[in-house]
Amino acid sequence: MLLAPSILSADFARLGEQIRAVESGGAALIHCDVMDGHFVPNLSFGPPLLRAVQRVATVPLDVHLMIEGPERSLATYREAGAEWITVHAEACSHLHRTLARIRALGARPGVALNPASPLALVEEVLADIDLLLVMSVDPGFGGQSFIDRSLDKIVRAKELRARHQASFQIQVDGGVDATNVAEVVEAGADIVVAGSALFDDSDPAAAARRVIGGANR
Repeated sequence: MLLAPSILSADFARLGEQIRAVESGGAALIHCDVMDGHFVPNLSFGPPLLRAVQRVATVPLDVHLMIEGPERSLATYREAGAEWITVHAEACSHLHRTLARIRALGARPGVALNPASPLALVEEVLADIDLLLVMSVDPGFGGQSFIDRSLDKIVRAKELRARHQASFQIQVDGGVDATNVAEVVEAGADIVVAGSALFDDSDPAAAARRVIGGANR
């Protein structure tokens, strides 16, 4: 299991320090939640902050675009340092074209699904993605509780991957912490996003190690 801390929950006044802490705790990716106030009700940050994060991080930036019309700004986020770029199936009129563009820019393409969205929305592009992000909370806010029925969706995503002989990784984002990460990984998650579970702790490095350790129980 790979851990991808979400900096949405970090203290931006100490962002460099907190990124270094979770990296020392075993983070494999830094997850960056970009929100536009349209696709989701909240606003977060954009390319200028990503450029700053890139200067500090020693692991790849995993950029989750919760924005309408992501195809218009893919190059901008790639130039800002995104090595993984995930778009929402619900936000793309031409999903196949958008994923192809991400790969052409040299990034690894991913597609995300909201909790109420069926896996059928991505079945036609499984060969085109490196990452399938199963949202286990409704996107737009940090600190939400894990939606328990997401476990079944993760299991079905793993079955879908096997049935299509695909090679994408399954990422899970929302409400994951040391108490439930073992169930999430057992269901099929390869990459786990954690935000408040790490950055609300006084020692994010230790919190990261607890989540990684919890996955291996």
